[in-house]
Amino acid sequence: MSDSRIEKVRLGTGGPEVGVQGLGCMGMSQSYGPTDTDEARATLERALELGVTLYDTADVYGAGENEKFIAPFVRAHRDEIVLATKFALGVDPADPTKRTIRNDAPYIRQCVEGSLKRLGVDHIDLYYMHRRDVNVPIEETVGTMAELVREGKVTHLGLSEVTGRELRAAQAVHPIAALQSEWSLFSRDIEASAVPAAAELGVAVVPYSPLGRGFLTGAFVHADQELGADDFRRQQPRFTGDNAAANAALLDPVRKIAEGRNATLGQVALAWVQQQAAVHGLAVVPIPGTRKRGRIEENTAATRLILTESELRLLEPIAGQVAGGRYTDMTFTSAGRE
Repeated sequence: MSDSRIEKVRLGTGGPEVGVQGLGCMGMSQSYGPTDTDEARATLERALELGVTLYDTADVYGAGENEKFIAPFVRAHRDEIVLATKFALGVDPADPTKRTIRNDAPYIRQCVEGSLKRLGVDHIDLYYMHRRDVNVPIEETVGTMAELVREGKVTHLGLSEVTGRELRAAQAVHPIAALQSEWSLFSRDIEASAVPAAAELGVAVVPYSPLGRGFLTGAFVHADQELGADDFRRQQPRFTGDNAAANAALLDPVRKIAEGRNATLGQVALAWVQQQAAVHGLAVVPIPGTRKRGRIEENTAATRLILTESELRLLEPIAGQVAGGRYTDMTFTSAGRE
């Protein structure tokens, strides 16, 4: 696969144009163990060289530290990139497994001001509601977000982990450029209602964890045995115990295709996600996360790998056989409200 810039696509009707693959920046500050900061900064630059223009962060990542980390890169390339960040999630510093979700207007305004300050910018290109607070009507939440657009603090709106019904309700208040949810060979619950609604409304889908948090690359099997004590994946049911062993066996068809295509497992997994754009008739911009330049080169090359119909059929049954949920508590995901 050649080392060339990736193609571009538009996020939603009237949304920004971005590279067909983005970069998730969370792991540069949290969840996946120690980071080589120099290599991570070089990775941001290499991604841009390869045509990656959508950079994704959130106020909760590293308790604001991820926004601060990418801020110098953002400011240096402000007119070349699309900056995405999020509000809604809070984490208890004493117990990272405990989360709070808020979508009320005062909190949203507090969050946007904090993100603008940490990032050192005067506006956010794409501002997401990170998780849905069911105690606040989504129309009210999006109404407040729309006010931020009118005030020039935000340019485009996005939602994360919402159902098709919630997406339609939000779109009726203000145009939504992107829906961000987990979508991969292992996680396809988004297809129940959110993907059809997004296709109908002209909303782009931005899949997070398209590599199954690294599991689909074959990088590890048993998170509780192979990963560091502070690694977030040790808390996820599908990566531990008997579930992990069973799920590792599901990679056999991915491995078979990879060997036949002289590709990596990760490239096959990413190619499958990218190809869902054609399958479902909408823009799809996955945001695999990495802290290494070599991985960026590998990941972007996957945008040029087109799977055959027979290969797609071979991969089709995988998600239905996965053991264990995406999270221990699925109530704050769209699947928990379907």
